[in-house]
Amino acid sequence: MRGSAAVLAVLAALALTACASTPGRLPGGAATGGAEPGSSAPGSSAPGSSAPGGSSAQPPTTSPYPPPGRQFRLGAAASALVTQAHAQAGGGEYAAAGATLERALRIEPDNPLLWVELGRVQLSEGNAGQASGMGRKALALATGDPSAQASAWRLIADSLHAQGRTEDAVEAEQRAATLQPQ
Repeated sequence: MRGSAAVLAVLAALALTACASTPGRLPGGAATGGAEPGSSAPGSSAPGSSAPGGSSAQPPTTSPYPPPGRQFRLGAAASALVTQAHAQAGGGEYAAAGATLERALRIEPDNPLLWVELGRVQLSEGNAGQASGMGRKALALATGDPSAQASAWRLIADSLHAQGRTEDAVEAEQRAATLQPQ
């Protein structure tokens, strides 16, 4: 019994060490944008903590190069649903296309490409305000992917044009063009 408690204590310590080795990062390498609640600031160590072997933990090094860009893609299931939604929208079945895209969003809720697709359907239905909101949601999710950001800005621009807000629409078009010239 005592041996298993010791093994569990060692495993817990290893797990905590692994978590502490990359402060400010989520699984997959995504940045959290700051320290998590209750944790020390990045680059500092908690009182009494040390790296294996008894030496102090090294501060994280920063690369002189910017992090690589990200490119969002649709998974197989979401891609099939987008294809189905395009066919439905092409036939004027906007409500069905919206429902199909909402199914895809249940599969990949953080994919900005799906939010842009749903915004396009909303815009086709005459819901420019909804389309703009979906474009802004896509923009918030598209961090690190200039192509997805440009698509979101184009949706926002089109929805602003539909609302008669030409000046704002031109500004949104310019933002899209700086991210991804056509």
